[in-house]
Amino acid sequence: MTDDDRRRAHIAVLKRYRDAWSAGDIAALFALYADDFVLHWNGNNPLAGAHVGKPAAIAALSSFTRKTDRRLVGVLNIMADADKAVMIARERLAGREVDRTLIYRTDGEKVVECWVLDADQAWIDGLLNA
Repeated sequence: MTDDDRRRAHIAVLKRYRDAWSAGDIAALFALYADDFVLHWNGNNPLAGAHVGKPAAIAALSSFTRKTDRRLVGVLNIMADADKAVMIARERLAGREVDRTLIYRTDGEKVVECWVLDADQAWIDGLLNA
């Protein structure tokens, strides 16, 4: 597989992810996570760190959604190289729109790893520490 083939494969997975997320199809969204999926969250809050395994990652995402009333506004961009893909998403958290950078590693048809980078990490930490 060439670098361009890998880039296209990453983008295809993220487009399916975006479509499921945009449609509110959480079951389809979570089905794209590999069983050994790892979610990396930055910051100084109870969710910071690595959430290893699909159940742990889903629990962290569910906790974040409950604490912030998270809603997707839209996906602004998807881009990739041969190693990883990046999604820029705009979300509404606690009534405020924020842009988030999500870096993904995919393997085959599954998302195997994600790094969450928030534009205003201090504000996110404040929400999660409240």
